[in-house]
Amino acid sequence: MKKITAIVLGAGSRGHAYADYSLSCPEELEIVGVAEPDEKKRTLFADQYHIPVERCFADWQEILQQPQMADAAFVCTLDHMHTQPAIQALKKGYHVLLEKPMSNKKEECLAIAQAAEESGKVLTVCHVLRYTSFYQTIKKLIETDAVGEVVTVDQIENVGYWHQAHSFVRGNWRNSDQTSIMILQKSCHDLDIISWLIDKPCTWVSSFGRLSHFTKENWPQGAPDNCMKGCPYSEECLYYAPKIYLTGKKTWPVDVITTDLTEEGIKKALQEGPYGRCVYACDNNVVDHQVVNLEYEGGATATFTMTAFGADITRQLKIMGTKGQIMGDLDKEQICLQRFGEKEPEQIVPERGIADQFGHGGGDYGIVKNFIGLVNGNGDNLTSAKASLQSHLMCFAAEQSRLEHRAIPMSEMEGE
Repeated sequence: MKKITAIVLGAGSRGHAYADYSLSCPEELEIVGVAEPDEKKRTLFADQYHIPVERCFADWQEILQQPQMADAAFVCTLDHMHTQPAIQALKKGYHVLLEKPMSNKKEECLAIAQAAEESGKVLTVCHVLRYTSFYQTIKKLIETDAVGEVVTVDQIENVGYWHQAHSFVRGNWRNSDQTSIMILQKSCHDLDIISWLIDKPCTWVSSFGRLSHFTKENWPQGAPDNCMKGCPYSEECLYYAPKIYLTGKKTWPVDVITTDLTEEGIKKALQEGPYGRCVYACDNNVVDHQVVNLEYEGGATATFTMTAFGADITRQLKIMGTKGQIMGDLDKEQICLQRFGEKEPEQIVPERGIADQFGHGGGDYGIVKNFIGLVNGNGDNLTSAKASLQSHLMCFAAEQSRLEHRAIPMSEMEGE
């Protein structure tokens, strides 16, 4: 198999998540260029992946104005900045690995899907859960009739109380006016995986949810707007910033807030940046809990719950079929198959390997490996733009339902 070269547009945590494949499998992938507006992040990225200075750019437009320098482009910019670089990269001749969501706008998702189809190039959307051994094992159980016809799927995404505070109260995805709605940014993974398991078109969507806890109404009296200003609630507050970031840890989430990972550098970032803010005094507006109800062609139903208020960061699901049920926990890598009529359930362990060193239960590794195969003309594109479009439209439908308190037919979202 030919080694693939790639440029990375956006050297944040997701850019690293996919580029890291090149460090584990240098014979398969080489990162040869980067575009990143933050000079420190750009320099660190270039050093880590041995990118020459002449192939380092401050803006994605600059790198795409150059003669094509690689086989592929990894588009890992912020959500609202996906469309133009993805489409321009396709037109330039690059295959594209596109971080989810495709876009925070319905019409732009449709435009990306059209551009991908017209280009003749590979475009893979990073719905990484499909590439985990956990969900692929469950998919095989369904395909081999282990539970019969799937009737109901329940999935819960436990965001984790401190992760919600990090990413969706203090962090980049806290405000839907600036980035994306919560159901799209965080949970398009889940609506995609549910649809993949049921394997039928979704017909109706309804949803409820709101921002309940991380609000100024819950701001404790006398608490400063920044944790580093001598908060009187530091001992009891679950979200006191030093408890999360001054732990001696140098990896995620600490490496998101600063490139200076000394204790002094982290303290400075907390004092001056968004991650030191009191969680009750931020400009966040995304929901901290939401439920989505789904009906599929043929009558199968599904429920999805996203909640900030969990101790662990994991996804749990229960699949109920006509012949049995499956229960699973992604983080614990537990799958339990109970066939109706049998006394004892079967405990199934997903296959482990090098992928487990990577995020999302090995999905970050799996999607890059699959993408490299596609560029080489091998394999199936499980998360093409066309395949991923349904879950994006379902997210837009869920948000519309949440705001309007009515069920939304998917035909309305698809313009039929």
